[in-house]
This record gives sequence, C-alpha cells and structure tokens, in this order.
Amino acid sequence: MPEPQVHVVLASQSPARLTTLRAAGVEPTVVVSRVDEPAVLADAAQRHGELEAADQVLVLAQAKAEDVARRLEDEEAVADMIGAQVADAVVLGCDSMLEIDGEVVGKPADADEARARWRAMRGRAAVLHTGHWLVDLRDTDADGTGATLGATSSTTVHFADLDDAEIDAYVATGEPLHVAGAFTIDGLGGPYVERVEGDHHGVVGLSLPLLRELLGEIGVPFRALRG
Repeated sequence: MPEPQVHVVLASQSPARLTTLRAAGVEPTVVVSRVDEPAVLADAAQRHGELEAADQVLVLAQAKAEDVARRLEDEEAVADMIGAQVADAVVLGCDSMLEIDGEVVGKPADADEARARWRAMRGRAAVLHTGHWLVDLRDTDADGTGATLGATSSTTVHFADLDDAEIDAYVATGEPLHVAGAFTIDGLGGPYVERVEGDHHGVVGLSLPLLRELLGEIGVPFRALRG
C-alpha cells in the first residue's frame, strides 16, 4: 500500500523558506497569515511576562500557523486555494529574530538602521532564533492528530569584519531591509557570514532537521511530504 502523502501549507511569505522546502523536495502551498505581530507579543508579555528571544519567535510562529489553520477551516474562499488537500494538510508557521548582546532585532526600518546594525555586528557573533509551529489539519481517518506544537532553532552566526564601504554597498542592494537581522546567508549577504554554529537552515529561516522532528511527533515521516 502506498504511503499517504501530506501537504504542507506554509504560513509565510518568505521566499527563502519556500526555496528551502522546494530544495528538499517539498512543494507547499503558501497562505500568508494576517497576524498583528506587535499585538501578539504585547499580549504574550502581559500574560507571561517579558519573553526571551527564543520564546518570542515561537509565540509568533504559533500565532501565524494557527491563524492560517483557522482560516483554512472557516473561510471557504481560502480553503479553496488548496482544495481537497485541507483534509491531508499540516500548516507550518515560522518567525525569525536576531539576538545580539541580549537585544532582539528583526527587520531594519530603513537603510540607516541597517547600516547601524551592521556596524554593531561586524566582527562579532549573534544568535539567530527561528520559531517553528505545526498545526495538524488532517482528518482523523487520515491519521490526523489535531496537534498544535512547535520548537525554536537557535544558531550562532559569526560575522565578518566589514569596513564601512562594504556595509554601505551591501545596504544599497536593498536586501538587508527585507530580512530579520539585516542579513542573509543564502543571498548577497553570504560573503559576510564567516561561519555558523548550529543548523544553517535555521539561519535561512526554516530548520529542516527541526521540521523533521516536529513531523515525527505527529507520526509523519519527512518523506511523506508531498512534492
């Protein structure tokens, strides 16, 4: 009997996350969440106190995954985007933040902030946290568990000691303005990352080994994800 296939709904508009899944043989459907991130974090802080960076990204990943899961179950127009695959789907939400000197940073607001960020990071190390959250939407007759679970991947990133001209040129490309921490490892920022300690996929924004572990907790082998 052929192994049942599971469809991934990616609750993220990140091209890097989509590319990472595709490179691993997975073809997800993208449904972007409508989460108000500052409001989610403010509510979590009010209920649980000040959150560590690793917890902040997990809270946001959960909010994104569960928002999309609710819409797929409640909104016919959205559910139609993946048709009958809702019955054998899992939703994956992710969020990333960079922590340096205990300060948590996301995407820079503008070019000046990106330049300042890089002047603070150059020649130093920081930790990139990526929260992952899965919601199992599969029907019970398709071994669905109804589970909602997640974990955080944390990778230490060592940055090259860039001079001001290199920083200005990189920021001028516009790439740092669109990514957490103002850098990429798989794009134009690659030459400026000397090494990482941990899973490099987590720096891209989606840890494949961690995703495999989360899927295992709901009884889904990675090979079952639909290509």
